[in-house]
Amino acid sequence: MGINNQKKTFRLSLVGNFLLLLTGAGFITYLYLSKSSELPVVPYSEFLHQVEKGQVSQAMIGDRIIVYQLKKSNEDILLPPPSELQSPQQSSNNPFYSSESSKLLNPQTSNNTQSDLLSTVAVEDPQLSEKLTKKGVVFEAAPPPKNSWLNSLLAWIVPPIIFVAAFQFLNEYNGRDGGRSLAFSKSKAKVYVEGESAKITFADVVGVEEAKTELQEIVEFLQSPDRFTKIGARIPRGVLLIGPPGTGKTLLAKAVAGEARVPFFSISASEFVELFVGTGAARVRDLFEEAKKQAPCIIFIDELDAIGKSRSSGNFYSGGNDEREQTLNQLLTEMDGFNAGDSTVIVLAATNRPETLDSALLRPGRFDRQVLVDRPDLLGRQLILEHYAKKVILTEEVNLKKVATRTPGFAAADLANLVNEAALLAARSKREAIQQADFNEAIERIIGGLEKRSRVLSDREKKIVAYHEVGHALIGAVMPGGGKVAKISIVPRGISALGYTLKMPTEDRFLMNEEEFKEQICMLLGGRSAEEIVFSTVTNGASDDLQRATTIAEKMVLSYGMSKIIGPLAYQKSDGTNFLGDNGSNATNRVVSEETARAIDYEVKQIVEQEHQRAIAIIQSNREMLEIIANRLLNTEVIEGEELQSLLDQVKFDG
Repeated sequence: MGINNQKKTFRLSLVGNFLLLLTGAGFITYLYLSKSSELPVVPYSEFLHQVEKGQVSQAMIGDRIIVYQLKKSNEDILLPPPSELQSPQQSSNNPFYSSESSKLLNPQTSNNTQSDLLSTVAVEDPQLSEKLTKKGVVFEAAPPPKNSWLNSLLAWIVPPIIFVAAFQFLNEYNGRDGGRSLAFSKSKAKVYVEGESAKITFADVVGVEEAKTELQEIVEFLQSPDRFTKIGARIPRGVLLIGPPGTGKTLLAKAVAGEARVPFFSISASEFVELFVGTGAARVRDLFEEAKKQAPCIIFIDELDAIGKSRSSGNFYSGGNDEREQTLNQLLTEMDGFNAGDSTVIVLAATNRPETLDSALLRPGRFDRQVLVDRPDLLGRQLILEHYAKKVILTEEVNLKKVATRTPGFAAADLANLVNEAALLAARSKREAIQQADFNEAIERIIGGLEKRSRVLSDREKKIVAYHEVGHALIGAVMPGGGKVAKISIVPRGISALGYTLKMPTEDRFLMNEEEFKEQICMLLGGRSAEEIVFSTVTNGASDDLQRATTIAEKMVLSYGMSKIIGPLAYQKSDGTNFLGDNGSNATNRVVSEETARAIDYEVKQIVEQEHQRAIAIIQSNREMLEIIANRLLNTEVIEGEELQSLLDQVKFDG
């Protein structure tokens, strides 16, 4: 048996002896303190009733119990001296009675009966002494109990011994190395050995070919480092994967370890930070120590921004004892000097908030390389769909390229969820294979939410929704802007959508000009414009359309320089690349003069109002088609496919 095992066995036996000793001492103490005679216990209300009737002769008042004696018809039986009184209810703390007084309370050894001496639980009653005096009751307080040193000794010594024994016991079983004084500092990283990490390779990652090419160099270095070191090349010590959520950053990191066939340490950055200051730094040290023992290997830290936020951003207290700052400093230190000798440890990290990271993390020598893992393009989406489609059964009519075309902006996780949703829809309909219609319905469920046919609209509300959606469709037909209207529905979906018009892009777009932005605003205002023309009033159904139209107009003026009055100036500044899709919530407006602010407001209003008037003109020019399509929509609730295209092809506008 090794020395560490002997120490561990000795400590466990010591803990066992402590627990056994405490158990025996507690049992003996219980037997000693529980030796008392039993007295009848009456309710406190009955005690007061007996006092009021003058039946009580004497009483001894303790902290928790009152012992009293009833009057006899012939003579009163006196209570023993206070020093000889014992309260059975307080025997677990400090008894009132001595061993001699127990004979008085025992009906077998005393001439008194148990009915002469009674007890009741003491209640905080300020008027009790006045009541007893008024009725001529002789009473006094209980004297300080004997043997109080024993209880005080147990109260001060037993809890610390139990705490120390329990802490030592838990420490021995939580510490994996058996020799640490604190197991809290142990790293929580999950380790995948060669056989486990090799299950995921670059073949399992599709749609991000550029990122795979960048990481292939890391794999080659781990497999044959001599080829690089002979000419003096130094491999990047850290690689930061940045990109939107769900694009496959974690999967890419596992694929690197699988290709290189090296141990893979995986941990989330939030697992370093704990309540106790210094725990995170200790876990960082332990993680790198374990990694050095298994070098060459890979450490993957997910969501790095949890500990890597900039120290100048106000989230840290400079010079303070902040736990997250200590953890970050320790990580910086380890990354700067862990590559010693033949120990090769490469750190991969992932984040979708690179703009918040500390500059010391991003400097050369730590995270030397940043790899963008962006949302896939059309070809990438098709490859991802084909990859996940291998796990399900498809009919021959399914065209995954069409599905990829209708899903711009979907990340890899979204596409995986899309295939799963289509499979669930097919299984719900008791079909053995997935059809194209299942993919179409799955896309609409992801974009708009679940259909809510149980939501009943009145005839007037349904009519308003129908004309509103047809208004969007008419302008979408006149101003395609790289897409076309694929479906109109007045079936409620999601939380608040009473209807929707689905416009699918025909290609991926990365640049848009001023006119295309205005066409988007015009289409967004088409529903409200149709309500104005048909019902001569407006409803709150266009609230989301107005929000989106205003946002586009503001970006045109503040960020894109698409203003004739303001000119090519940017009045909105952003902290950096935003991958979270919060529509630029991290952007702030520059300080401007009142005159410039009025000019900005005027320009934004002019853009929206001009497109509003253009939307009204388009709908008035196609009023007959508005009525035809709206009436058909009220009958069928959904119009799509060739039927919809044949109707929209008749929409004309010469303005």
